[in-house]
Amino acid sequence: MNWKSLKFLTKRRIEAGIFLLVFFGVFGFVGSRMGLPNMLNTIMKTSYGLLMETVFYIMGITVLSGALGKLLTEFGVVRLLEVMLKPLMKPLFGLPGVAALGGVLTFLSDNPAIISLAKDQNFSKYFKKHQLISLTNFGTAFGMGLVVIVFMAGKGYATAAIYGLLGAIVGAIVSTRIMQKLVLKSFPKYKTEYVGQGDEQKISFKTEGNVFLRVLNAILDGGKTGVDLGLAIIPGVLVISTIVMMLTFGPSANGYTGEAYEGIAILPYLAGKIDFVFEFLFGFHHPELVAFPITSLGAVGAALGLVPKFQAAGFIDGNAIAVFTSMGMCWSGYLSTHTAMMDSLGYRELTSKAIVSHTIGGLIAGIAAHWFFVLGSMIF
Repeated sequence: MNWKSLKFLTKRRIEAGIFLLVFFGVFGFVGSRMGLPNMLNTIMKTSYGLLMETVFYIMGITVLSGALGKLLTEFGVVRLLEVMLKPLMKPLFGLPGVAALGGVLTFLSDNPAIISLAKDQNFSKYFKKHQLISLTNFGTAFGMGLVVIVFMAGKGYATAAIYGLLGAIVGAIVSTRIMQKLVLKSFPKYKTEYVGQGDEQKISFKTEGNVFLRVLNAILDGGKTGVDLGLAIIPGVLVISTIVMMLTFGPSANGYTGEAYEGIAILPYLAGKIDFVFEFLFGFHHPELVAFPITSLGAVGAALGLVPKFQAAGFIDGNAIAVFTSMGMCWSGYLSTHTAMMDSLGYRELTSKAIVSHTIGGLIAGIAAHWFFVLGSMIF
């Protein structure tokens, strides 16, 4: 065995040892507080409850929104929205007008839609290199936007969700602009280098056939995409939300019984130490609410799984929904997608800059949504 192999094997064994220490340390601590049988029962029942009460509800939304999004794309509404939004792209985001198409598509679907579009030469040819790289931040800021807004509206907070959308737009501007500046700081030549030139009118999503077939195919294809998206969020909701809930909520009125949604409430305890910060920035009156933006870092679908429980506990108000919507949209699981997205574009070395930019953008989105809600409540 050579030195390189021995070094690699040693590193792997150390990594395995550290993982086991952390794994058994965390679950040992939780189990010591809840009792091992109660902890295991709570994990299983919380996961099952999230699947039945939240995941299928979200999947229903993704199927309907997927069908609607495909219809809007098929019959040119997306291109019409692109034309209407085009004048805003350059002054707000520093992007060419055709970038509006990417924003609309990610709003109707999810983050990766911007990458498949960016890799289309008929689309990417209008961008300078620093603009194309910043599409990762721009597109992510609107990922699953329609699903998030419809979900919040379904809970009775449509107006607050609109304030959240405005906040997400502010966050998108900040994230995209910061990313462009960081890229140009490292690669000044990207400011003048174009990916290509062309006629953007060649970009088309229209399919062949009569109107009836186009409607039918759009509904079926869009609905299928919605099913795929709904299935994709299941691991995040069941695993991440279960862990976050167990760290967010405390025992039931009868103590630890092994029922769903019990936990050790360590997140509210830690957040409570600096709750004045969250109240000032986001208007949160309950430290438990910080669990939503934390979960959004990994998966916005998982974060949505927290909302029904927050609502049942009486923690939710319009301001919280506005902040949730903005941060859920803007962050939309960027920690789990940015690396793959930047790698797909061929700029893996800039991943850290994209993450830093989007972290700042998401925080600004939450702050903006809070103040939009405050001002809106004073005016209307």
